[in-house]
Amino acid sequence: MDLATRTDTPTKADDAHASARLRLPVSGMTCGSCVRRVEAGLERLDGTGEIAVNLAGEHVDIAYDPARLAPGDLIAAVEAAGYDVKLREIDLALEGMTCGSCVARAEKALLATPGVITASVNLATERARISVTDDSVIDDAIRAVTDAGYTAQRVSEDLPGTDAPAYPDDSRERLHVAIGIALSAPLVLPMLGMPFGYHWMPPGWVQVLLATPVQFWLGARFYVSGWKALKARTGNMELLVAMGTSAGYFLSLYMLIGYWLSPHAGMHHEPEYYFEAAAVIITLVLLGKYLEARAKRKTADAVRALAALRPDTARLRRAGTEAVVPIAQVRAGDIVVVRPGERVPVDGLIREGESEIDESMVTGESLPVHREEGARVIGGSINGSGRLIIETTAIGQDTTLSRIMKLVEGAQASKAPIQKLVDKVAAIFVPVVVVIALITLASWLAFDGDVEKAIVIAVTVLVIACPCALGLATPTAIMAGTGAAASNGILIKDAEMLERAHAIRAVAFDKTGTLTLGKPALAGFTPVAGEGENQGATDDLLAVAAALQEGSEHPLAGAVVAAAKEKGLALPQAQAVKAVPGRGIEGSIGDARYAIGSARQMADHGIALDDLADAAQEEAARGRSISYMARIDGTPRLIAWMSFADQPRESARAAVAKLHAIGITSIMVTGDNEAAARAIAREIGIDAVRAEVAPDDKARIVAELRETYGAIAMVGDGVNDAPALAAADLGIAMGSGTDVAMEAAGITLMRSDPLAVADAIDVARRTRSKIKQNLFWAFIYNTGGIPLAAFGLLNPIIAGAAMAFSSVSVVSNALLLRRWKPAGGR
Repeated sequence: MDLATRTDTPTKADDAHASARLRLPVSGMTCGSCVRRVEAGLERLDGTGEIAVNLAGEHVDIAYDPARLAPGDLIAAVEAAGYDVKLREIDLALEGMTCGSCVARAEKALLATPGVITASVNLATERARISVTDDSVIDDAIRAVTDAGYTAQRVSEDLPGTDAPAYPDDSRERLHVAIGIALSAPLVLPMLGMPFGYHWMPPGWVQVLLATPVQFWLGARFYVSGWKALKARTGNMELLVAMGTSAGYFLSLYMLIGYWLSPHAGMHHEPEYYFEAAAVIITLVLLGKYLEARAKRKTADAVRALAALRPDTARLRRAGTEAVVPIAQVRAGDIVVVRPGERVPVDGLIREGESEIDESMVTGESLPVHREEGARVIGGSINGSGRLIIETTAIGQDTTLSRIMKLVEGAQASKAPIQKLVDKVAAIFVPVVVVIALITLASWLAFDGDVEKAIVIAVTVLVIACPCALGLATPTAIMAGTGAAASNGILIKDAEMLERAHAIRAVAFDKTGTLTLGKPALAGFTPVAGEGENQGATDDLLAVAAALQEGSEHPLAGAVVAAAKEKGLALPQAQAVKAVPGRGIEGSIGDARYAIGSARQMADHGIALDDLADAAQEEAARGRSISYMARIDGTPRLIAWMSFADQPRESARAAVAKLHAIGITSIMVTGDNEAAARAIAREIGIDAVRAEVAPDDKARIVAELRETYGAIAMVGDGVNDAPALAAADLGIAMGSGTDVAMEAAGITLMRSDPLAVADAIDVARRTRSKIKQNLFWAFIYNTGGIPLAAFGLLNPIIAGAAMAFSSVSVVSNALLLRRWKPAGGR
């Protein structure tokens, strides 16, 4: 059955109330039974109407009542039935937004578009990120933004960083500010003489000639944007500025005309006009917006710096000849030649040559790293003195650099939880301020009776209150903080991870590859009595152990294989090799069956280790890991045991010490035996140890640690760490690790340095601190300024200056995060 449609009369929502329709793409349906499950899941919701599930087209059409259901409820119902709803995530570049009210208006317009499931608008980046059911919705979303008074265009998905936020053109803004200052100066400078009894103010007709072009040419944008806001039945900063300055301008014009028409014109001093207030307010707002745009551009410098690392060309070798070609023509598998001093154009593997590679801009590693044949190189890094022949492994969006940029852009576009509350406040801010201004006007008219004074005070209320700073407080701090972190090799997935990092009370480290180098060496191979009577017999056992573990990716297995190859041993052919999760490995050589692994694996086969207890304990006390080898065909018996040495990373002790300094407990979680784990823990200062933990148990251990210590971070680098990273309050993946670990983590460290863990928490805490500072000052500007203005204690020009520079101060404060450097320096 290709199409299953619910044709009966809806029992929970009459079709008359199911005024909205939504088509969701559904994957995982295979038969009519699946269709019925999806239908049943949606029918349970109070508010659905007709439901049509298309099995062949893999989608479901739903009529629903938007007053009772949101699109997210429908998606949740389909997913609860056991199927996936595949949504597209699209970025739109917006122009014309100026304050927090604009954010709320744009989001409201996008969410009202059928097919748009979620929408998040960022004032600092001037971007909107929307989740849509299919690409056909995008044009409707752009049209909705346009109808709301802004312009929008889709951001290219080809390569991250190619579409910079559309900030105003510097030269045009600079010219407008200069003209505004030139026209306003003759109106303001004479005021300096008033306290000393000098009246240098030009006549009224000169004032109106100077103020009019400022009001209606330079200030035209405020009228245009304010009118668009009114048409959309909302308000914004421009509306407040337009209303406030227009009131001052037209009150002054009325007074001027009245003076001219008076029979005593020219016989008395002219009244005090407010042309200078209107002109100066507009000029100050323009100056503030110009400085704000320049500051916001600096917050995006991190992404632009990363984009600048991407070479435009590559030297391609084909059929024995080399040719410089555009980077777009390079394909995976192509051979690329990189000369000394050149930038590596692609991600790849070195096939010939060796060199020192500067990866500082990508990984934060301060010193060049040595790379030789077989090593991986990152596109965007700088080659040292060697000539390299590289086989391309990733191009375009799949390169490390592109993935970093996409992650940084995603983090900068995300919203902190507190920002959602701020956006709600900003959405109603302008209407509330207009009401307060009207109440202020009426109150002063009632109690004072001076119309001129009442209008000026109401104008001051309108001018001082601007939601600009509210809208910029959080996103600019996030942009600056995540950008500074990315520049130092710390990639933060989104704003929520900043909140989580701030709350962390304990950090659990996986041992191998995280606190240690992850390159254990075979320190000892000891046959038990009667198994290795001479060196030849010992080498034979080592060859068997290496053959069984040759295909394993476990570091200890690699150490055995490396030791055998270093001795030049010929490895026999192993058969029926299988991994035993959390235990070790089993396999056959000829007719013999072997097991290699932990003490628990030996116990599973009924092998007692009492005779080796003292020797094994001595090795473990030295921080060495112990592995056992047994023959398990016939009566299982132990035939050899091995010890492995893995050195702690140089910065491990300093990393733990820094965590202690900021009040965070450190814990080691490892599959190693207790004694070996505690030896390493003592060496580097770890507070607590959970040893002999099977990979499948790490997520459970994380949950237990949370109960003991509170919010916990997990640091790991392997595939088996991914569940624990996801289970932790904050997952931190080491850069030397796997893509799976990085996908599960909230923070990725591009360099394999445990000190970067403390750095990541430090920059997250500093960023959150900046967010709190910015929100404090943004609210102070408004909650403190509005009462002062309403009680007549503020001059309109002072109010205009405070409003104009509120957003500048917030952005400038956020920019201080760009100075942040990790503990080790760069």
